[in-house]
Amino acid sequence: MAHNALVGPAGGRTPRLGRPVGATNPVTEAGGVVLLLPDGEPESGRGPSRRGYAGMLPLGRRLVRAGRADGLVAHAVRYRGRGWNGADAQLAADASWAVEEAVRRYGDVPVCLAGRGMGARAALRAGGHAGVAAVLALAPWLPEEDRAAEPEPVRQLVGRRVLIVHGTNDARTDPELSYRFAERAKKSNHDTCRFEVHTDGHGLRQYADEVRALAADFVLSALFARTPSRPLADAMAAPPPLGLRMPLAAGFGSLR
Repeated sequence: MAHNALVGPAGGRTPRLGRPVGATNPVTEAGGVVLLLPDGEPESGRGPSRRGYAGMLPLGRRLVRAGRADGLVAHAVRYRGRGWNGADAQLAADASWAVEEAVRRYGDVPVCLAGRGMGARAALRAGGHAGVAAVLALAPWLPEEDRAAEPEPVRQLVGRRVLIVHGTNDARTDPELSYRFAERAKKSNHDTCRFEVHTDGHGLRQYADEVRALAADFVLSALFARTPSRPLADAMAAPPPLGLRMPLAAGFGSLR
């Protein structure tokens, strides 16, 4: 059995890390690690989605290119299954396992959890691991607030840099719920900001280049202390609502 592997209800499957993104040779050392967490489904016993896994690779390739000088390594996480599955929070458990595995492989290096949709929720949940320095949440899936249930936790994010990006026309995950989450997170963790991608949908495809440029800006500044762009620095410094409704400008990344 793999080191620290999880065995759960997903048909006995275990999570694992995919090959280092963009690497042609085995990687044994890293200056920092990005763990890419694909989207999933609210309830499912099916295996992990190949499409979801593949959908994270373009972001991984962009981040690795930008961070090559700093030794940035990226892995897409292969979950046990694609379902969040209520209180089991299976994807969050797999994300926590992935951080442990990254630390085992590469030692004491900073880790960024970068997720999309349900993977973004998993990244936010698992962000409290001691090895995590930053969390990137793209179009996070955050359920409707239920007064009878505990709200989505935010205290685990204290001491991490957190960036949420959401399209204003997202029909799958409500951008207003990610704003409310960011508002609560900002109260306990100053290093939280949120960008809005106007007219874009859940996949953030219309402004994919800008989103990936923002992601690279965030990851490199968070993991390697590079100077962030002015919009990112302003968003981090601004109080709500300004820093939580920062518009992502068309052409972002091409003007630096």
